[in-house]
Amino acid sequence: MVYTGRPSPQIVEGNLWSRRRPVVVLGADAPPFGLSGVHQGQVKEFRLADYRGRWVALFFYPEDFSFICPTEVIGFQKGYQEFQALGCEVLGISSDPLETHRAWVKELGGIDYPLLSDPTKEVCRRYRALDEGTGRAVRATYIIDPEGLVQYGVFSHKNVGRSVEETLRVLKALQTGRQCPEGWRPGGPTVEPG
Repeated sequence: MVYTGRPSPQIVEGNLWSRRRPVVVLGADAPPFGLSGVHQGQVKEFRLADYRGRWVALFFYPEDFSFICPTEVIGFQKGYQEFQALGCEVLGISSDPLETHRAWVKELGGIDYPLLSDPTKEVCRRYRALDEGTGRAVRATYIIDPEGLVQYGVFSHKNVGRSVEETLRVLKALQTGRQCPEGWRPGGPTVEPG
């Protein structure tokens, strides 16, 4: 669901869900955004540009107080220290309002990374992470490198939670700067071209 063609344009026209929806391009600049979010019980402003120089694991999820989403949010919380050790920030985004985020985070017992609110759904649209039929975000995960370039993108079915372990594995593979074969694990052999 991510266009892997020419890396020069920030977004290009695609036709996966709609002929007028932009496609995030691997190797190109991540679409910029600024959103309000809840972090450690406080409402703060977050801009993607503020994370330049660090890796970012950006995940979109359908809604707070649901069934699969809490397992994913808690999964990212369980892996948070490992993401941090790899120089990677974690940002979660849905279209739910800030007060809903705040109440949900409290119910979950707190999380160490921010949940951002996209009430206009514009950021979800830019990242192709909006189900126009429901008006909710879809399960999409992106890894953005320290230069602000999208290096990985994956979508998960609405009934299947994403794997935080796989997101960490891909992050580690990307950080090697090498070609990593199927099933690669940290410390495993990489592939030499040619």
